Amino acid sequence: MDKDAVLRHMLNLKGVSVEEPVSAVSAVAAGAAGAQASGSADRAVLSALSGTRTVLLVGGEGSGKTTVLEKLLVDWAKGEVLQNFSHVFYLGPRDFGAVEQSLSLEALLRRHHSRVGPGSILRLLQRPEDVLLVIDDLHRFGPSLDASALCCDPSRAVPVPCLLAGLLRGSLLSGAALVVASRPTGASTLLSGTTVELLGFLEPQRQAYFNRVFTDPAAADKALKHMERTLGFYDFCASPGFCRTVGSVYRSLMDAGKELPETLSQLCVDILVQQIQALSLNQPGTRGLVLALGRMASRCCPRGHSSCTTEEVVGFGLQPFLSSLGVFLKVDGDAEGDCCVLSFRSQLLLEFIRAVCFLLGESGPEGVERMLGTCEQHAGFVDLLLCGLSEPAQRAPLEAALGELSSDRSRRFRSWFKSSSRTWLRGCCKERHRRCLRGLYEAQNEQWVREVIVPSSRRCLGCGDMSLQDCVALTYVVACLGELEELNLCRTEGLSERQAEALAPAMGASHRVRLSHSSLNAAAVAHLASALRRGITGELDLSHTRLGDEKFSILSSGLRDCKLRKLNLHACDLTRCEDLLPLLTSSTSQLCVLMMMFNPIGDRGLTQLCTALHSSHCRLQELWLRSCQLTAASMEAFSAAVCSGKSDLTKVDLTQNSVGDGGVEALCRSLQHPLCKLQSLTLFDNELTGACCPHVMRALMSEHCSLSELDLSVNELGQEGALLLCRALARPGCPIEKLGLKRCELTQSVFKELGSVLKGGTGLKSLIVGLNKVGDRGVKHLLEAVAHPTCLLEELDVEMTGLTDACAEDLCAAVKTSKTLKHLELSNNSLTDASVPALVRVMKSSDSVQEMNLKYNDFSEDAFDVLEECPKIRY
Repeated sequence: MDKDAVLRHMLNLKGVSVEEPVSAVSAVAAGAAGAQASGSADRAVLSALSGTRTVLLVGGEGSGKTTVLEKLLVDWAKGEVLQNFSHVFYLGPRDFGAVEQSLSLEALLRRHHSRVGPGSILRLLQRPEDVLLVIDDLHRFGPSLDASALCCDPSRAVPVPCLLAGLLRGSLLSGAALVVASRPTGASTLLSGTTVELLGFLEPQRQAYFNRVFTDPAAADKALKHMERTLGFYDFCASPGFCRTVGSVYRSLMDAGKELPETLSQLCVDILVQQIQALSLNQPGTRGLVLALGRMASRCCPRGHSSCTTEEVVGFGLQPFLSSLGVFLKVDGDAEGDCCVLSFRSQLLLEFIRAVCFLLGESGPEGVERMLGTCEQHAGFVDLLLCGLSEPAQRAPLEAALGELSSDRSRRFRSWFKSSSRTWLRGCCKERHRRCLRGLYEAQNEQWVREVIVPSSRRCLGCGDMSLQDCVALTYVVACLGELEELNLCRTEGLSERQAEALAPAMGASHRVRLSHSSLNAAAVAHLASALRRGITGELDLSHTRLGDEKFSILSSGLRDCKLRKLNLHACDLTRCEDLLPLLTSSTSQLCVLMMMFNPIGDRGLTQLCTALHSSHCRLQELWLRSCQLTAASMEAFSAAVCSGKSDLTKVDLTQNSVGDGGVEALCRSLQHPLCKLQSLTLFDNELTGACCPHVMRALMSEHCSLSELDLSVNELGQEGALLLCRALARPGCPIEKLGLKRCELTQSVFKELGSVLKGGTGLKSLIVGLNKVGDRGVKHLLEAVAHPTCLLEELDVEMTGLTDACAEDLCAAVKTSKTLKHLELSNNSLTDASVPALVRVMKSSDSVQEMNLKYNDFSEDAFDVLEECPKIRY
């Protein structure tokens, strides 16, 4: 195609504009990490073409892809760029026609570029490296592109998707350079080369554009801020085309002294009303036009693209309006010609027309589910727009132009949405939850929110990885409800400042906020701190957020005057505790539970916490310190703190710390102190030996000891040390009710002594002694004790102790006789099918035992059928 022809062709195309603010752009080479491309998109494409033969220009709807391509061709025709190409072909929707059409490469080039003759085609095939193909709107064909049967013959007529696939994969015109524009779809997988991403208008570009649309800087600032607040969370706000439309509508409304739209539905109403007014049609004519457009939209939705041929458009009843269709549709070609392609200017407008026509009530008996179902795969706004249009105030301007919308259909939709939302909120599908919240925000009806979000749903709202739009919608819903029991923001990746700012009111109005397994930047943490300082939040879960000391320091500014009672900082990468001191020692502190597990705070961090425990304002009752790299060095300070008379600590978990026997000796001294209030102490896997048991025995025998729960599991206590513990347990008045001795190298002799303790009327209610290889003979002592009338045991754990079928009789006797036993843990033993019938019978007849766990024993599939007869048995 020669340069003069290009100029004539391009000047006839509509919408060419190079005077708008430059869209933001980034270029990513295939397989590379990516690099920012300076300058405008057309320069990024030119730069990419200098190093590769294939460039994919990717951008959302209305991001300016076509404008970039057209500018490239005009600049080539002017002799300014790409002069190494002798032929440049622009192939758009009009050139390819319908998806179902068959076309050869020769016919394609001759049909739309008449100066290309047979001789030229031959020369092109001989020197394809001199040819640049510019293909626009590839996404129209994306779903049907098939690279499995490529065409190699330029004279052979094949379906358009096959022809395109051949050009993209190089089986046709191999060696030609390609610049292909597409929305983000799977079609790009057919190409290898450089991708230039057209980001559209980011905030600086939007500001520049609004300053150009509004001559008054104050009006421009007002319009931009309004759009950012009400619509800025939508991706299409980066579209130059959308900004152009919004600017035009805003300017018209502001000139008329009217209010600017608060929702997407209101904006679409204002856009459609403006378009209708431009045609000066009467109400019946306007209604007929919109209904015809609705038929076109219904045709486009299942196909996944928004364009139709002139023949199809005429069939929808748009024949009388062909000369006016440019107001609503993008017209590529002569609207009254054979080769014209007409498309909705945006998917949003297509879906809005679809929603309006449904509520006009003249599209047949189509139900809500069917209407939404036909476009669900390709439409994301129809249900939201229906939520807005179902509100009389939002649809009033439209009814003035079209006539009354069907109130019956509006009621049917509201009923469907209310029922569906209640179902969605009971389920676990995040997208369904978001869909409900977005719809309620779009309707802007507080009463409707309270009708849809029933009391059971109000206990927990939200879901992780929400967009800014979802954050705004969620906050609106919480504001309508007044307060929320729990706000679920778990697994939110990269919570940004704007998202956190939008969520802050919702966080402040929630009694519990869950952010576990999330990532927050520093600015987001600042908004969380503000929400805590001003709100009612009593429980905050930040587990696995990897905050680090710097971000937590920012958060601590909001902790001093907050109402937190429980704070979970599990695995937050904290190495110090000094930022917690203001929270713990404030006169208004209410914090009772602090979970610090898996933070490498070390002895220095615990010593800092001990400073707070000496404060009369500290209300801490539970402290969880699992895997915090603690040693015996900090136990003296900790022991002094818990018996200082100021500490309210009743529960401490020191699991998996290298406390050692020396550290336990210090702890045991505090347990004997009259001012120590500890009731639960977990020393699981603390590198203890039998040498610590004399100190534990003395502590448990002290009249001042208030310890009711003690876990010494996964320590090498051995027989001698464990027998000392049994002596303490046998003492009348011993406070221990729950004892953990799992995998402590216990022997049959220890089990025998424990059985005697249980028969002696001790207050022990839970005994966990699994993973001690004592076999049937050892466990027999405990089972006999359980059957004894003075035994008060409620839970017995003998997992992996080497039990066989020989213990079945004792098991059944214990279950049958005990009046207190509720839970029996027997997993990971060697019981077989032979024991199953007796165990099932006794469990069915037992009134006290609620659960028996028989998982991972040596049962066959046949035994599972028998076990299934008793719901109290887990297997």
